[in-house]
Amino acid sequence: MTNAPYQDTSLPDLLNREINLLKFNRRVLELSQDNSLPLLERLRFLCISSSNLDEFFEVRIGSLKQQIQHGVTRPDDSGMTPQEQLNAISDGAHALVRDQYHTLNDVVIPALAGQGIQFLRRTHWNEAQALWVKHYFRRELLPLLTPLGLDPAHPFPRVLNKSLNFVVSLEGTDDFGREGWMAVVQAPRALPRIIRMDEEAAGSENSFVFLSSIIHAHVGELFPGMQLTGCYQFRLTRNSDLLVDVDEDDDLLKTLEGGLLERNYGDAVRLEVADNCPDDIAEFLLEQFGLERRELFQVHGPVNLNRLTALYDLVDRPDLKFPPITPALPAELGPGENIFDTIENRGNVLLHHPYQSFVPVIEFVRQAAVDPKVMAIKMTLYRTGRESAIVDALELAARAGKEVTAVIELRARFDEESNIRMATRLQKAGAYVAYGIVGYKTHAKMTLVVRRDGARLKRFVHLGTGNYHAGTARAYTDWAFFTDDRLIGDDVNKLFMQLTGLGRGMRLKRLLQSPFTLHQGMMDRIQREADHARQGKAALIRAKMNALIDPYIIRALYAASQAGVKVELIVRGVCCLRPGVPGLSENIHVRSVMGRFLEHPRVFYFHNDGDEELFLSSADWMPRNFFTRMETCFPIEAPELRKRVIRESFELYLADNTGAWVLGPDGEYTRVHRHGNAKPRSAQQTLVEELTKLV
Repeated sequence: MTNAPYQDTSLPDLLNREINLLKFNRRVLELSQDNSLPLLERLRFLCISSSNLDEFFEVRIGSLKQQIQHGVTRPDDSGMTPQEQLNAISDGAHALVRDQYHTLNDVVIPALAGQGIQFLRRTHWNEAQALWVKHYFRRELLPLLTPLGLDPAHPFPRVLNKSLNFVVSLEGTDDFGREGWMAVVQAPRALPRIIRMDEEAAGSENSFVFLSSIIHAHVGELFPGMQLTGCYQFRLTRNSDLLVDVDEDDDLLKTLEGGLLERNYGDAVRLEVADNCPDDIAEFLLEQFGLERRELFQVHGPVNLNRLTALYDLVDRPDLKFPPITPALPAELGPGENIFDTIENRGNVLLHHPYQSFVPVIEFVRQAAVDPKVMAIKMTLYRTGRESAIVDALELAARAGKEVTAVIELRARFDEESNIRMATRLQKAGAYVAYGIVGYKTHAKMTLVVRRDGARLKRFVHLGTGNYHAGTARAYTDWAFFTDDRLIGDDVNKLFMQLTGLGRGMRLKRLLQSPFTLHQGMMDRIQREADHARQGKAALIRAKMNALIDPYIIRALYAASQAGVKVELIVRGVCCLRPGVPGLSENIHVRSVMGRFLEHPRVFYFHNDGDEELFLSSADWMPRNFFTRMETCFPIEAPELRKRVIRESFELYLADNTGAWVLGPDGEYTRVHRHGNAKPRSAQQTLVEELTKLV
């Protein structure tokens, strides 16, 4: 069946990326409003929506403002200029922030109070509580706070990105005859934003007070003899996208170290102030930071909701959290088992994190470090966490004299400092450390172990869709694949040769890679499905990813839809494809599924007239992943493994009716609701029940 060509020109065929990203954050916020979820998990989702919005301003808004400053007026793929995008985003962001604080003040805080978890407001402290706060201020805060009076000798201070600050209005004259006017008090970042009040003073076990409330109550003590006429919290968000000119410096590590020092002082992009802050003071602050009125966000509550996530660990209420789970550990990968023997015996091993343990990934590197048969270990590292058992194992292997190569992506956003420390540590241990390829982020997740097997050397490989980070492996869903396949091992070896050396013409036999073959490989397979459909054959494309932005892929999917191909997409975050438009994309269906774990795998399926192809990848369908990153995309060919991935990545998620949203032709998302007495179906919960052990 071939549909009529798309004729409607009233709407662009691509949705705007930035507006779509705001809608993703709104879906996260909706989870905080979902009464079916445990209460402290709902608070956590509220905090995540706030943290996501921070990064949105730091990176996406910062980029748009830079484009405007440089006079860029060319529309993007959705037909919007940078200024038009900024205008639209402003309205959406203000509405989102209003809903965040409504959810906090009118939904979450009252629900917490109903469970005996209270935030004690300054205006409601009794005498005992006020006395406790006074003592706490003088003991814990006063020695750390530095009042900064504003006058010709004391200009407005340099404000750190996302730090908590207070602007104070004063009257009176000090001992030097200086007239009081305005001052700024900066709260050290090390201070907790919520403080548990003593049970005897509070009258209950789980009573908390905001740091901002304590400072408000006693900030006058920082200005003895002066009359305090106002105190208002504020927070500044700055452009934090780290831009370095690696072509101007022959040492990327030193260049990044210099750039990190300035990240906290990039151009201002947003100002948050207390909603009771007078207009004249708000305007004064906007002027100091060079911001416009629309970049002002007046909030009713703490200016950084993300810091409230600390409450999750401060309160021992398992009944208000998701039940803990123990990730499954297959017996053949358990304690005492040799992981290389297991891979040799099975050929391929597939793990689905976090339902199945991340321990075998760590053991793969740890056993390689101590195995006398292992000659070399090569590994890409993007994010690992501060205390990483994998990095410990690489260091051990290097000190033991094994050939250890670590390709460390220093430019992993917001992990640059941690990765610099990791690179230095491994270099000191004797490992060879490379930083990838200038101009291309190394985003692939791969490990190659070379082990002597009698008279020959044999390669063992791990490939994944997620980072080598034990923490995120407990919170993110991802696939891990172990194999001793000779052709895959050869491909991975060639990729490491590209990353550490120089050369041309190294063709891969099993893997697709960015920036060379992945984009065209996906385009060819989409076109092949369209050709099958035109020939009257069954045609199906399924893809699961974090983001779908690349316009070439999107338009290829449109063409496939018009040829009659059924396209089922599960896109957690940004999707610029407009589904369900008659004549354009009526055979394309898009849903976003979210829940307890962050959906992170990239999985691509092509029916191929019954000769199915299934790939796992480190890459989303985004221009940066296709053209400016080094990525891997690897096939799952064993029928039993392919069947498993199809079920666990697609079938369960396409049937989900508890944490799913459907994207409509108008670009709006509608949450899927169960009809009548339909049984609740949660993909994540099903996998928890099937693959994990409840504690």
